[in-house]
Amino acid sequence: MNKLLLFAFLFCLISFGAKSQDNFSKNKVIAHRGAWKAQGIPQNSLASLEQAVALQCEGSEFDVWMTADGKLVVNHDADHEGLDIETTTFKELRKHKLPNGEKIPTVEEYLKKGIKQNGTKLIFEIKPSKISTARSEELATKSVAAVQKLKAEKWVDYITFSYEAGLKVIELDPAANVAYLMGNKSPKELKEAGFFGFDYNIKLLREKPEWIKEAKDLGLTVNSWTVNNPEDMKWLLDQGADFITTDEPELLFEILGKR
Repeated sequence: MNKLLLFAFLFCLISFGAKSQDNFSKNKVIAHRGAWKAQGIPQNSLASLEQAVALQCEGSEFDVWMTADGKLVVNHDADHEGLDIETTTFKELRKHKLPNGEKIPTVEEYLKKGIKQNGTKLIFEIKPSKISTARSEELATKSVAAVQKLKAEKWVDYITFSYEAGLKVIELDPAANVAYLMGNKSPKELKEAGFFGFDYNIKLLREKPEWIKEAKDLGLTVNSWTVNNPEDMKWLLDQGADFITTDEPELLFEILGKR
């Protein structure tokens, strides 16, 4: 009996310790491409992630593409310094530096930087391939593998415009949080498919505010992009949005501070 009690006590200590490490901020602020604008930092750079962490944003969003030779890199646009990422090798892309001297980050580099802290979630956007749906699904598969390899699951939420890529992530990791970006699926459809929530354009949500209530009634999360207008920020907060993705995290923090 004493051994059983000791085991139970140790189990509780371990469980409590694990939970106490999850100190992620809960302030709705998602820095779009990292926190870059106010300080003139390159978007999607490791420096923009560091700034989002310094601001204590709830999340820092980053965009992921796959190179011609199958490497995962972080960049918003389909091209980097005029080179089409999907048809260019990783070695060639790395020759062209960001304005702050960084090389285009790999997903592994970004994740390793992100998991050194536990205040800001990593919002992993899987970009839809311009080549094929199959390539989007391959990118999704490699993305989940990269996250699992580094045991970064608790830091990462996924978002994507590719419905097929989203379904692939859900298939490979049913416990993953996956939100859909395109805006062409109702909350009911997303719930039935296993999505965590939606992350829709602010203009669409202004036109269909009923989707916000429907999503919340279904237990889905509500996010919106890219919200830089203070009136839109205030409207989403009034609607009970769970997250707001913005290029202006400092402005959103200011608005939150006044509420």
